[in-house]
Amino acid sequence: MGELLEGLRACSDGSIFQHTFRTLQEHHFIREGFSNDFAHWAFEACNEIGLAERLASLDIREFTSIPTLRERIIAIIENYLKANSRARERAAMEPFYFCASDTIIIPTTVVARNLQEFADGLEKVSLNSIHYHFIDARLRLKLNSNDFSVWLDKEMDLGPLADRLNRIDIYTSTLQDVRRQIIRDIQFAM
Repeated sequence: MGELLEGLRACSDGSIFQHTFRTLQEHHFIREGFSNDFAHWAFEACNEIGLAERLASLDIREFTSIPTLRERIIAIIENYLKANSRARERAAMEPFYFCASDTIIIPTTVVARNLQEFADGLEKVSLNSIHYHFIDARLRLKLNSNDFSVWLDKEMDLGPLADRLNRIDIYTSTLQDVRRQIIRDIQFAM
C-alpha cells in the first residue's frame, strides 16, 4: 500500500484516468465487483476489504478534474493506513501496474437534429461513443453532466429529460444498459 501511495502521487493524470474513468469503459459488461482498478487491486491482491470498499465508493461523476480525484484517492488510502499501519508494508500477492492510455477522437457520420434522429443515432454508434459522450465528457466539459444532457438542455430546451439522463446509474448498468435507458427516456419524451 505504501508503494501504491507513492505511485499515485507520481503517476500521470492519464494513469489516474485509465484506472478510474476508463475502467468503466473496459469493464462495462461487469455488473458486480469494483468500479475502479485501485479498489479491485486492494481487494484481490492485498485482501484489504475495507480499503477496497472505500475506494469503490468513489463516484467519478462527482469529479471534473483528475487532480481532485487523485487527491481523494490518496486521502482515502492515507486515512486507511493511519488506522491500519501494518497494511503499508504488507506485500501484495501481485503488483499494481500503473497504465495510461491516449484517447483518439474520430467523428462519426451520425448526426442528430431532433429527438428521433438522436434516438436513432444512439442505436448506431459504438459503446466507445456512448462512453466518450456520457462519461468522459464530465472531465472534458468540467461539468457534472454529460454531452447528451448538455445538448438536450441547451439546444433542445429539454431540461427535465437532461436531468433524467444525468441520474442514470453508471455503476449498476452496463454501457449497453445506459444506451437502452437513454433511448427509452427519449422515446418517452417524444
